[in-house]
Amino acid sequence: MSPLVTPELMGIVNVTPDSFSDGGRFLDPEAAVAHGQRLAAEGAAWLDVGGESTRPGAPPVSAKEELERVLPVVRALVEADLAPVSIDTRRSSVASAALEAGASMVNDVGAGLDDPEMLAVVREHGCRYALMHRLGTPGQMQEAPRYSDVVAEVLEFLRVRTAACLEAGLPAEALLVDPGIGFGKTLDHNLELIARLSELRALGYPLLVGVSRKSFIAHVTGRQREADWRRSEARDDPSERVGGTAAAVTFCVRAGVELLRVHDVAIMSEAVAVARALYERAEVADSGEC
Repeated sequence: MSPLVTPELMGIVNVTPDSFSDGGRFLDPEAAVAHGQRLAAEGAAWLDVGGESTRPGAPPVSAKEELERVLPVVRALVEADLAPVSIDTRRSSVASAALEAGASMVNDVGAGLDDPEMLAVVREHGCRYALMHRLGTPGQMQEAPRYSDVVAEVLEFLRVRTAACLEAGLPAEALLVDPGIGFGKTLDHNLELIARLSELRALGYPLLVGVSRKSFIAHVTGRQREADWRRSEARDDPSERVGGTAAAVTFCVRAGVELLRVHDVAIMSEAVAVARALYERAEVADSGEC
């Protein structure tokens, strides 16, 4: 059984026109900054600023455009000093600029494979680094992903990539690992990973997990068929997946996840608090101390 922890929440600040859940709402820097400040007020321990959508089928953006989107927001949130800022990027040039602007973490869905300079940038800045498992590129990662054992294969990928980080000179205490829920996984793959999250603790690194508003929730509830995810007319509204997100978050609490990346910080703070209280009471009851 995994150790019971109280996860910190990482509030999502998407400065994009096409993110799967809130694309376009915070493309204006002032709106993005105000959103980040609101998330911090609701209890976010980190603010994760991203300027490129990594939803399935998302087109890539240029480094110049990504920088223009995120840098004003990173600077303003760092200056506000409400919570440390993470930069969600696959590009070393964007990571470097954001770190120079005061960001404290790089959240890399490419795990250092999309840009060979990324690990050197992280080492030079001495920041924290979250590396994620992803099967394929964002453009094609949902085209019939296959695994023999999704947990074993994700675990091995993260083992190899954390070893590469250590070899590149990153300290072990700087690393977090992310199984990449929804990144090159079917519904069954996602459910299997979430159900067996505690097995990833064998790596010895803190877990960063993003279940917030993901499409697997709509597939479980029947609001959206997995085969229809590409068709916009068949998609549900991701903002209506909050209940399913809260359920998944409570499972992550039991699995010992240290950091949860979420859209709805206030609601998920409540979910974490209630889950923690119930799990603690259940442990007492199981031990026969009540």
